[in-house]
Amino acid sequence: MTFIVSHQLLDDLLRSRGIKATDLASIDKLFGGADGYYWYHTLRHMCPKGDLLVWDSEAEMRTAVQEHENETAAEDEVKPQVLSDAHVAAISKLLRRQ
Repeated sequence: MTFIVSHQLLDDLLRSRGIKATDLASIDKLFGGADGYYWYHTLRHMCPKGDLLVWDSEAEMRTAVQEHENETAAEDEVKPQVLSDAHVAAISKLLRRQ
């Protein structure tokens, strides 16, 4: 199973569901509940505009997202957020490609 993220894909996910980029509650729900909006923006931040990030497994995707969070938290000298199973499940469902 392949997982792909890009700015365009994230924009399309919101647009196809009628969600505006400023609708925090809807993005939270779409991306796994409380803090879903945070992880949505983490994905946007870690993917260079115009590029694709591709992972070959859910575990690889989870590790990449958490490592990015850990690195940015260290830069900001704050404690990193922990990617929950609910967030991983929602993100996996949204980014999964056959």
